[in-house]
Amino acid sequence: MNRSLIAAAMTLAATTLSAQAMARDNLYIVGSSTVFPFSTAVAETFGRTTKFKTPKVESTGTGGGMKLFCAGVGVEHPDITNASRPMKLSEYEACQAAGVKEITEVKIGFDGIVIANSKKAGAWDLSLKDVYLALAKDVPDGKGGFMANPYKTWKDVNPELPDLKIEVLGPPPTSGTRDAFVELAMEGGCNSIPQIKELKKSDEKKHKAVCQGIREDGAYIEAGENDNLIVQKLVANPSALGIFGYSFLDQNTDKVQGAKINGVAPTYETISQGSYPVSRSIYFYVKKAHVGTIPGIEEYVKEFTSEKAWGPNGYLADKGLIALPDAERKAVAEAARSLKSMEKPAK
Repeated sequence: MNRSLIAAAMTLAATTLSAQAMARDNLYIVGSSTVFPFSTAVAETFGRTTKFKTPKVESTGTGGGMKLFCAGVGVEHPDITNASRPMKLSEYEACQAAGVKEITEVKIGFDGIVIANSKKAGAWDLSLKDVYLALAKDVPDGKGGFMANPYKTWKDVNPELPDLKIEVLGPPPTSGTRDAFVELAMEGGCNSIPQIKELKKSDEKKHKAVCQGIREDGAYIEAGENDNLIVQKLVANPSALGIFGYSFLDQNTDKVQGAKINGVAPTYETISQGSYPVSRSIYFYVKKAHVGTIPGIEEYVKEFTSEKAWGPNGYLADKGLIALPDAERKAVAEAARSLKSMEKPAK
């Protein structure tokens, strides 16, 4: 019996030492490529001005970050995930099933999704309908049905647009930017066509497929999660257009320019006021089970939600973050710093 107890004690000690050896002493953050520049700036400031190590920040895309974040609790899993859209119900349920029970949602500001091109070429002025007809997998056939997208040039879509091949570089399906672009731009353009808008009443599933399906014939080119790479490709190909977050436009105004959408240019003011039609909220999510185990989580949240960081004149504004209104920003900061658990998403 004593030998059994000694053996068990030795095993427990070895396990404890192994767990200690595996423990991290810095934050591990994943998620959205759009939020990545903001999170990185906060991480660098945090590492430079506090006693904590600089957090590790990876750009995995919103969907990829959610999968990593919701995979479980423990030092091998991320502490925080960035997102360029709210957490979905399916993701929340995946978190719950894997033991990630309590999560704090932090809405950090606004971002616009821009359609941009090289400054070597002329500026574009597109309607949401133009965007939909250029990039949809299926479009109305003029007879009450739908057909595979036949449009090869922008002039085919709209006679007032240039006679240039449709060539758009954009994010993959795992990206929150792609999700938001489909919901805001594609569906917005889709519903501007009466035939399709009526379809939602009779066949919601068909409506979603028609409005959210992106063509796969080469006109839309999945360019990965690296928005900087899209900027580089636009510079190399002035005939192409690219889709990415406003922050990347703001940081590369010497190279690229944003198209007007429905006559509105993407600017700090138009996005914050809601007049630019393709804008969205951005977030990060905190795994509360890691608080107290991984050092610095609460302090990182406090740094991110400080006025010197995310305020209208904070250092994140220099990176292109569009601040929340004052009252909302104050309320979100209080909830974030108290690590208030989020409610179950509706969908």
